[in-house]
Amino acid sequence: MTATANTTRATTSNVGALIRTGVAATVAASIATMAVAAVGHLAGISLELGGAPIPVTGFGVLTAVFSLIGVIIAASLARFARRPRLTFVRTTVVLTVLSLVPDVIADAGAATKALLMLTHLVAAAIVIPAVARRLAA
Repeated sequence: MTATANTTRATTSNVGALIRTGVAATVAASIATMAVAAVGHLAGISLELGGAPIPVTGFGVLTAVFSLIGVIIAASLARFARRPRLTFVRTTVVLTVLSLVPDVIADAGAATKALLMLTHLVAAAIVIPAVARRLAA
């Protein structure tokens, strides 16, 4: 019974560390995507999609939402997957690639599409490795 209690505590503290790391990575990724969008806009790239402007803060908000979903996925995998790190990395890489599809077909100029895709890749490059490091191999 003591072994079970220790295992539960270890799992709980690992999940807590995973969530803290995930939230910190989410904040960093949100700031980074807003910076990329702002720099792109200052360089003359339109932030209009289908004729409607995308606010720079919108990049940060959407990055936070989807990054936190990734943290929830990671926490679930930490609990239920046989190889949580590998499963998380594979899953999030596929989801990142799929997230580029709407950008490719968006009603926007080529530079805007490229900027949108870059923000996805920047966020993934920050969040995926940070969270994966907290998962058991």
